[in-house]
Amino acid sequence: MTSTHHVPHTTNNAGIPVESDEHSLTVGPDGPILLQDHYLIEKMAQFNRERVPERVVHAKGSGAYGSFQVTNDVSQFTKADLFQPGKTTEMLARFSTVAGEQGSPDTWRDPRGFALKFYTEYGNYDLVGNNTPIFFVRDTIKFQDFIRSQKRQPGSGLRDHDMQWDFWTLSPESAHMVTWLMGDRGIPKTYRHMNGYGSHTYMWINAGGEKFWIKYHFKTDQGIDFLTQEDADRIAGEDADFHRRDLYRAIDTGDAPSWTLYVQVMPFDDAPDYRFNPFDLTKVWPHGDYPLIEVGRMTLDKNPEDYFIHIEQAAFEPSNMVPGIGPSPDKMLLGRLFSYPDTHRYRIGPNYLQLPPNRPHVPVHSYAKDGPMRFDPARVARPYAPNSYGGPAADTERYGDPAGWRTAGEMVREATRPRRDDDDFVQPGTMVRQVLDDAARDRLVNNIAGHLAEDVTKPVLERAFQYWRNVDKNLGDRIVKKFNGG
Repeated sequence: MTSTHHVPHTTNNAGIPVESDEHSLTVGPDGPILLQDHYLIEKMAQFNRERVPERVVHAKGSGAYGSFQVTNDVSQFTKADLFQPGKTTEMLARFSTVAGEQGSPDTWRDPRGFALKFYTEYGNYDLVGNNTPIFFVRDTIKFQDFIRSQKRQPGSGLRDHDMQWDFWTLSPESAHMVTWLMGDRGIPKTYRHMNGYGSHTYMWINAGGEKFWIKYHFKTDQGIDFLTQEDADRIAGEDADFHRRDLYRAIDTGDAPSWTLYVQVMPFDDAPDYRFNPFDLTKVWPHGDYPLIEVGRMTLDKNPEDYFIHIEQAAFEPSNMVPGIGPSPDKMLLGRLFSYPDTHRYRIGPNYLQLPPNRPHVPVHSYAKDGPMRFDPARVARPYAPNSYGGPAADTERYGDPAGWRTAGEMVREATRPRRDDDDFVQPGTMVRQVLDDAARDRLVNNIAGHLAEDVTKPVLERAFQYWRNVDKNLGDRIVKKFNGG
């Protein structure tokens, strides 16, 4: 019996039916291929252009769509649409490693990116964080150098522990983050079993114009879990896509992961006299000073229909801040406000915001025009502002938040003024002594000593030992002993 199921016919990219999927057009069965076989030329040319440049940082990742639902009233702190009582907002999340390339194993010891895009009624709000509340450096001018130290050696093309430790030990502000990285959270069990943090300090503005400093904490509802170094090494050889596969399968089988969002709120006027710089990305705010306040729950329940379109081309940028949310004087954040949209324009073109994962779910009335691959016209009467043909026009009175902060002084290039508890080793030392239990401390010692054992040169090694003694004398001594075979 002949099947009545209709198989769609192949077309070229212009929708024209093609004559063959398997045979090129030649002069006779053995003759030369003809240039007029346009479909063959199209297939080859399209294939040659399939890849866009991978991200310099966070190249290997995974993601899904979902929603964010507000569960607690925080309108006293912000007028941001997505955080108002009873609100549910569609969203996209992308998780990633930091240093590895597209094909690198998911289970390398590395921070994890935690990038979120909320499709609000006032445009896209992007929160681009990590699975750590802190980072390696506090000044954006050091970011490029830091990343290069974690990538591959120019000569050999190999990742190099000596470069890593050379940079870390010459940058004492990295101690807090390296303590996290070398501990249990350096390799999460899955993307579903890690927290996410905005990491930076942000500003919230309420309907009355009051300003607050805030930090975001997304706590996994699946519970924190990790891989030991031994398990991570084994899995890297068995399944390089272990975390990507886990997230996709969990959602595909209806086991939708979720995270509860909390914020820490600091009154605006607390910042100048707080005991350390609250805008320093290498520091956390003690919860005893600023306790967690529940905001809502993020649930991921829809896998992308096409990974390249929805995840590889997803573009997150901290500069996407909706009314009610603003930046802080955090030097790392201020650098990222430029860096992220700039890299998207290079990687996927100036009209990247017209692509499906990046398109806002509200009308766009932008004066941007033209450029490669633009397909959605600007909804403006004339391509300039101001104009007398019906705008659009900025509503300064409604949206003109004074999103800046009070400042004084001349422009300078200098370190931020230290405060009472600004020593780089205070918080990682507290973490080692008071947060970790004995078993976690043992694993931390083993992980650090094992990492240092791989081709780290003697001068860097000596600095690394002193680095950890500065964090905690006993911890440093144990690392030296373990390194020496004790």
